[in-house]
Amino acid sequence: MPDDPRIALPPVPDDQRGEAVAVWREDVPIDTYTPAAPDVYPAFLEARVYQGSSGRVYPLPFYERIAETREPVRWDAVHLENRWLRLMVLPALGGRIHVGYDKTAGYDFFYRNNVIKPALVGLAGPWISGGVEFNWPQHHRPGTFLPVDVEIEHEPDGAVTVWCSDHDPLTRMKGMHGVRLRPDRAVVELRVRLYNRTEDVRTFLWWANVAAHANDHYQSFFPTDVRFVADHAKRATTTFPRASGRYYGVDYPARADGSRPDGDRLDWYRNIPVPTSYMCVGSEDDFFGGYDHGAQAGFVHWADHRIAPGKKQWTWGNAPFGWAWDRNLTDGDGPYVELMAGVFTDNQPDFSFLAPGETRSFSQYWYPIQRIGPAHQANLDAAVSLSADAGTARVGVAVTAVRRGCLVRLRAGDAVVWAERHDLAPESPLVTDVPLPRSYALEDLELTVEHEGATLLSWRPRPAPAEETPPAPATEPPAPEEITGTDELYVTGLHLEQYRHATRSPEPYWQEALRRDPGDARSAVALAARRYGDGLYTEAEELLRRAVARQTLRNPNPYDGEAYYRLGLTLIRLDRAAEAYDALAKAAWNAAWRAPAHWALARLDC
Repeated sequence: MPDDPRIALPPVPDDQRGEAVAVWREDVPIDTYTPAAPDVYPAFLEARVYQGSSGRVYPLPFYERIAETREPVRWDAVHLENRWLRLMVLPALGGRIHVGYDKTAGYDFFYRNNVIKPALVGLAGPWISGGVEFNWPQHHRPGTFLPVDVEIEHEPDGAVTVWCSDHDPLTRMKGMHGVRLRPDRAVVELRVRLYNRTEDVRTFLWWANVAAHANDHYQSFFPTDVRFVADHAKRATTTFPRASGRYYGVDYPARADGSRPDGDRLDWYRNIPVPTSYMCVGSEDDFFGGYDHGAQAGFVHWADHRIAPGKKQWTWGNAPFGWAWDRNLTDGDGPYVELMAGVFTDNQPDFSFLAPGETRSFSQYWYPIQRIGPAHQANLDAAVSLSADAGTARVGVAVTAVRRGCLVRLRAGDAVVWAERHDLAPESPLVTDVPLPRSYALEDLELTVEHEGATLLSWRPRPAPAEETPPAPATEPPAPEEITGTDELYVTGLHLEQYRHATRSPEPYWQEALRRDPGDARSAVALAARRYGDGLYTEAEELLRRAVARQTLRNPNPYDGEAYYRLGLTLIRLDRAAEAYDALAKAAWNAAWRAPAHWALARLDC
């Protein structure tokens, strides 16, 4: 194996020493396999399927070759460091977090790839493994090898945010993510702002793609209420953590035998022999993560599950094919798993909508854990684990800040069977065996962590579930003529449009609905939006006037103002400003379209 020295991270500069959160910008030399210059001719690739959706790249250039030898390259890097954590952000590679290091454990809780070694698996060609990649507005990030603008924000409490901002060339939207460290927390916060700066509705997805070093001792963990997982687009489903049947062509029950009783468990990297994705189907909890039992370290991801339900693992597979891909992407850092966290969806490819002028804002969080094993419950203050065997309970508590005098209690019903006070800190978790006065069912126990009279976290294990059947996988939509109702025709077309389907057009579904009912307002508006995007403004106007006529048949103020809004945009393109102003003003009567309409009117006034 060739020499593969670790990336030499620079020391904290003199002017940053003593800062609770140090931040500075300093180039870092990294051995790099450089992509060759792209073809000078544009690649349209209209029917290319990529990650289950469209693989069109124009106006991005398409890269087809990577250098076969590496050479040192000085990469622009922004460094963040507090008492516990060290981060390195690479603005030239989409603002990814390339290094996430737990200083107290000496452990890279994010996979550190010590070379930049792209493989041609990205939307526009080159893609690299390791660290944290921020996938938007499509998977994987189209701008992986495009730079972002950087601003550093210092906050009054000593927190620092490294803001990375880019302009997506495919949809002309603006995306910002801010990597924040606080002085008193061992937590990485990602602050996200997504802005639709166009006049049309756009679709997007956002998944943070976190890589973690994997080996035979690495276990991913989902909340304990996760019973099922699904493939991309929910094409296949199975039970979790033990797979109840074939998944990705692998007969997992047959892999569990006397020499490997857990061979059917998907949460262990060692058990998955082929490239495999799984995404959790439903959870009321806000966390998941991964843990290396050999290193006794791992990380927790936390985000509000009502905004960020997406929890996923991907691996190339623990077998020769997967190992070959590991070698394609690194020179010596070995295998990894991806533990991805998605917002506004629990699956890929699944896209959400951004209205014209709309901004979505949210945060995601990660923090390292030590010694406690996979977390059974977690929030932004603490992560806990609880198991019991033969009259002994094992208690694990990790915290994200210094918490002196924590009261840790174990109850069985109303009785306190154990309570102790401990000084806890990110580098000082509590792991202890507690003798029980008698045997208890695990769900009869409750673990509580309190600090200064406030409860940081409380956890009661869930009872074992009854045997259940996985939800049915998704099915392919039938042909338009086979669908009975116009409502289903509209919804099927919307699905194909929203998911950016590469090989099936939504238009035949809307056209069939209009053939049956020429005044079908929803299908007319949807088809008009396509005509507007194609520059066929006269056809778009005709469809939109049909929709307006139907919607105003009984009521001059329709429930949905989208038809008026799109009519206004179309009339602007047809250079009929007075009519456009009237249509947009009527769109503004409607609550859902008031903000986009006023936004468009302001642009018209300019």
